[in-house]
Amino acid sequence: MKRISLLLLICLFALSGCSQTQNSNSVLNLDFENLSKEKPKGWLSFGSVDYKLSIDSTSAQSGKNSAVIEYHGNNKDYKAWAYTIPAKYQGKKVKLTGYVKTENIEDGFAGLWMRIDPQVAFDNMSKRGIKGTTDWTKYEIVLDLKPSRAKQIVVGGLLVGKGKMWIDNLRLTIDGNVLEKASLKKESLAQQDKEFDKSSLISDIKLNKEKINELQSLGLIWGFLKYHHPAIAAGNYNWDYELFRILPKYMALTSKQEREALICEWIKQLGDFKTKEKVIKSEIKIKPDLDWIVNSNYCQDLIDDLKRIEIAKREDSHYYIDFVAGVGNPEFQNETPYPDMNYPDAGFRLLSLYRYWNMIQYYFPYKNLIEEDWKVVLKEFVSKFVDAKNEKEYKLACLELIARVHDTHANINGDKAIKKYRGDRYAALQISFVENQAVVTDYLNQSLGEKTGLVNGDAINKINDQTVTEIINNRLKYTPASNYPTQLRNIATNLLRTKDSLLKIEYTRDDESITKSIKTYSTKEVNIYKRYENKDSCFRMINPDIAYINNGTLKRSDISKFWETAKNTKGLIIDIRNYPSDFPIYDLSNCLMPKSTPFVKFSKTSIESPGLFTYTKPLKAGKNSKDAYKGKLIIIVNEVSQSSAEFHAMAYRVYPNTIVIGSTTAGADGNVSAIQLPGNISTMISGIGVYYPDGSETQRVGIIPDIEVKPTIEGIKLKKDELLEKAIELINQEN
Repeated sequence: MKRISLLLLICLFALSGCSQTQNSNSVLNLDFENLSKEKPKGWLSFGSVDYKLSIDSTSAQSGKNSAVIEYHGNNKDYKAWAYTIPAKYQGKKVKLTGYVKTENIEDGFAGLWMRIDPQVAFDNMSKRGIKGTTDWTKYEIVLDLKPSRAKQIVVGGLLVGKGKMWIDNLRLTIDGNVLEKASLKKESLAQQDKEFDKSSLISDIKLNKEKINELQSLGLIWGFLKYHHPAIAAGNYNWDYELFRILPKYMALTSKQEREALICEWIKQLGDFKTKEKVIKSEIKIKPDLDWIVNSNYCQDLIDDLKRIEIAKREDSHYYIDFVAGVGNPEFQNETPYPDMNYPDAGFRLLSLYRYWNMIQYYFPYKNLIEEDWKVVLKEFVSKFVDAKNEKEYKLACLELIARVHDTHANINGDKAIKKYRGDRYAALQISFVENQAVVTDYLNQSLGEKTGLVNGDAINKINDQTVTEIINNRLKYTPASNYPTQLRNIATNLLRTKDSLLKIEYTRDDESITKSIKTYSTKEVNIYKRYENKDSCFRMINPDIAYINNGTLKRSDISKFWETAKNTKGLIIDIRNYPSDFPIYDLSNCLMPKSTPFVKFSKTSIESPGLFTYTKPLKAGKNSKDAYKGKLIIIVNEVSQSSAEFHAMAYRVYPNTIVIGSTTAGADGNVSAIQLPGNISTMISGIGVYYPDGSETQRVGIIPDIEVKPTIEGIKLKKDELLEKAIELINQEN
């Protein structure tokens, strides 16, 4: 996880949910002249509510209108106008020009901004931002277009801090040409192949032990070729559809020799290529898992073909894979989700297995932590995918496979079949596993929760006559997570989820067993994400000697406001039982550390050597400072601490006088990479490896506390924060 501009991240997340694409026949409204109900057509906005957006018809650089952003609140933050067009153009450089006028810009800057998605390039003028009061002035931003990756171009105006800005007369050009005259992208040969858009024409695959072995072998070779052969990298083949072309021929052959001869001919038809021996200069974390090429008892001709492809000279671009600029996590591209196939046919189901399995095989940085032979998993799941009788069985097979990589970032997101299987109703009780029991820890709706008659500390033993232990055992294989505590965290969220309007539960209170039925509700009536809400202020003084920082609500801009108060305390508590809303890691580390200290290093792979992961140089936190913090630092973590939260904990932990308390974290760090599978299935993986400077693992392991402190049932009954109490106790200890 590189140090990324907050505004870059905000733009990414905001626009992923609100971008609006203009079709080729639309007239771009970059001059704000086209209004609807006093709002500029095609324009959207994001950022803080403490800013006012408007159209000014009295002050324009050209035409009648300009767009305005004005600070109008209590909390200094940022606001942006945003306009999105499809990146359908061929060219090297895209230039945004526009005019900006400002008034009293302070504690920040104003400027134009442009972003090429997905994460191709970004500039928001932060290093040359406009300050103070200025008249209409022309500005420009130039970015590399990278047509093979670019999907959309997003432009706009941005105000950070206080003041007022006007923007007008924006213009986009590609290599000096206005968009109307810019060259359009040409479809690759892979994109032109439409033969199997509606069906693989493979409705059924008859399986036996031998056929499963054959399909395992085909999946290994298909994926190896996908990521290693230069002709496929160039986009000359729709590799999904090439599977459907060879599969019927392959399965019809009766001898091993015939099948291998077919594969050799298949490879030959892809064309010749140059070879290049790979020179590895960086420290290796994971070597490619390619021993199967020589250990699979293939004929020598096939072995020779595959070994030569292994050392093929590969360019720095690939039709199916790229890497996010400045970060390095894989971006799986041109992977059609086939959204109209809720229950794909047998050919597409097998494709789904092959696609996901090979993404993990070559581009999952934590493949070494799967703890079983991934090739054996491929063989195991052939029948699960091929024999899935309906949409539910297929989606559950996908979910079970995803769970086998043991990554909390991995799951199936927003799928209707999975939602139907799990139900869409919830009891109004928040459940957590405490002292190995499913315990009520809060209400998801205060009034509805009170109507259940249950209170904090009640331990649920059975649900619809099934013990909680039985429910856990049944759900574990469908609960992707890096470690068992995080699986329990996720199971707890869904423990009282159902299709029914009532749940029969048996629970224990003060050694008395009680059975009753409780109502369930829709997500409109209960807040199922309440455990992740964070409304606490970012800073407060617990007493004159102890300061408290809530890392979940802390903004970078907040630190300067409270640090003079905090820096002379004898103890500081940083609570990371949450997810950061900003990226204050380096700013706060600069206040804490007496010297710049390594805290993390990464591992990444490449197009040139798929499956080879090498370490990067360590990153450092803090700076050399005589004015560094002198007191004790207590960091609080638990199973809610995930990804960026864990990354923050790693940085703060290198402060010399630190104690980490709580329980093991979610064990899923590193920027995420999205994956799409047939049937419109969306999932993710942790895309880069994150390690301590000595190479120690964080994935699956999580942030291990120095002192384990967990809530107790008695503490929950009394509504005590036992971890915070322990942090205060440690600060007050003499040693």
